Amino acid sequence: MSKNIPNISESEWEVMTVLWKEAPLTANDVISALQKRTDWKSKTIRTLLDRLVKKEVVGVNKEQRVYTFFPLYEQDECQRAEAESFIKRIYGGTLKSMLVQFIQEDNLSEEDIQELRSILDPKPKKQKQ
Repeated sequence: MSKNIPNISESEWEVMTVLWKEAPLTANDVISALQKRTDWKSKTIRTLLDRLVKKEVVGVNKEQRVYTFFPLYEQDECQRAEAESFIKRIYGGTLKSMLVQFIQEDNLSEEDIQELRSILDPKPKKQKQ
């Protein structure tokens, strides 16, 4: 991983999801979006925004009359960092162990298996001309 992305709590992920969808947003915009799908108070959401700013995961534009918030990392960067952290904590850093467990315990359809095979099968190497 090229960047050292701070850990993001489950609640902070909710805030980030809103920002990834429509940034930049004011604190009131974030509050409004989250109160539609959670029972969180505005003070809780402001605290989460402040935490994300302190962690340097969210930036703040203070040049306008009303501050706006925006993500400093792309969603896929944070997902990758979270996945790597999970694999290290739970599976000792071994992706293979995780995949084996999921494959053995999950009822995969034939379509799922074919899709996994197409991803795992090596792609033909291009010949140099």
